[in-house]
Amino acid sequence: MKSVIVAGGGLAGSEAAWQLAERGVPVTLYEMRPARPTPAHKTDRLAELVCSNSLKSNAPGAASWLLKEELRRAGSLLMRVAGECAVPGGAALAVDRECFAEGVTAAIAHHEFIKLRREEFFEIPQDTLALIATGPLTSDALAACLEALTGSENLAFYDAISPVVDAETLNMERIFRASRYGKGGEDYLNCPFTEDEYRVFYEALASAEAVPTHEFENVNFFEACLPIEELGRRGYDTLRFGPMKPVGLIDPHTGRQPFAVVQLRPENLRFSSYNLVGFQNHLKFPEQKRILRLIPGLENAEFLRFGQIHRNTYINSPRLLNPDLSFRTAPQTFVAGQLSGVEGYVECIATGLLAGLAMAARTRGGTFAAPPRSTALGSLIHYITHADPTHYQPANISFDLLPPLEDLPRVLARDRRARREKQCERALADSACWLEANVAPVVKSGPV
Repeated sequence: MKSVIVAGGGLAGSEAAWQLAERGVPVTLYEMRPARPTPAHKTDRLAELVCSNSLKSNAPGAASWLLKEELRRAGSLLMRVAGECAVPGGAALAVDRECFAEGVTAAIAHHEFIKLRREEFFEIPQDTLALIATGPLTSDALAACLEALTGSENLAFYDAISPVVDAETLNMERIFRASRYGKGGEDYLNCPFTEDEYRVFYEALASAEAVPTHEFENVNFFEACLPIEELGRRGYDTLRFGPMKPVGLIDPHTGRQPFAVVQLRPENLRFSSYNLVGFQNHLKFPEQKRILRLIPGLENAEFLRFGQIHRNTYINSPRLLNPDLSFRTAPQTFVAGQLSGVEGYVECIATGLLAGLAMAARTRGGTFAAPPRSTALGSLIHYITHADPTHYQPANISFDLLPPLEDLPRVLARDRRARREKQCERALADSACWLEANVAPVVKSGPV
């Protein structure tokens, strides 16, 4: 069997390569790091997480949980490794970044049907099945190939990275441990503000100096991941109703809800570092140090990583892609990950898994049936291939993407939580039927 190509060793590319290889399909996986570094990555490992270390809610009944559960049941490599590398994160699935990337890299590197090539992928082949999963930092050369293939310019917005602080430099006399409403135990560290402390912080943020914007002109931020300085510009209380909301938290030192709160989430199982939840920004590094040290408990903090902004390029998928994530005008070429127009770690993994399964079906001369619309996987694919192309923006999984339940009893129709539980039940049942009928089993020996 001729080898298929996967370009990009991120979340989507790694998952796709694994799904193909597990079905006996030889894969050549291209990853340009470390030969060519990127502005956002710090290592040469596959599936490196460059923003948050959270894969969002792992609480049964949540939309993000449903997507993760469908992926687990479909045999996702990355979801398995994430479970093995989990760190306390309240109701969220947070992972030790190093453990996660090392686990994925080891699995890929030792698979007998995967050849890992550490070099840049420059050109889309015309006669080979190829998946482009090079992510938001796709090289200029490959972006030009995609532009020529699609016949239109790629869309772009800018994504952000939160700062990480050294745990040993935190002032625990000001910080308390808790999760909102007591959910998840005491997994988060909370830095509480008085009204006066918040005003000082806000005024410093409002006057802070950002990184020059010469190459970031006409920035189009993703609304769900706005930099704190952008949120601050929208009003004095915007941060207090966003990443600094104190709702559900009581400061044991005062017995009262703080005026505002910054939450810190552990980066690893050693609890040696924490990231500032929702504090992505594009300020100059000295400005970040000055302003972030105004946060109660961070007066003498040492930062292991400052916030950054990085490019995020994606295609207009509703105009360009089939439901199996191949191009309509070039069916031998597939796209997955952020490049395909999804937002979020788990969503990228999902598109990688589906593209890998679709390509595996194609190598056998078959066609790939997309997951049912009632599933989280199916709804995500339906969105990126059927949304309005005129105003298309990347999306996270949400119950808004899933079709509503019909003919519900009135009592159930009015109970939001119960409705969502029923949607999850339906999704998992339909997903099981889809997997059994449409997904080729794992091959235990020898290429087919």
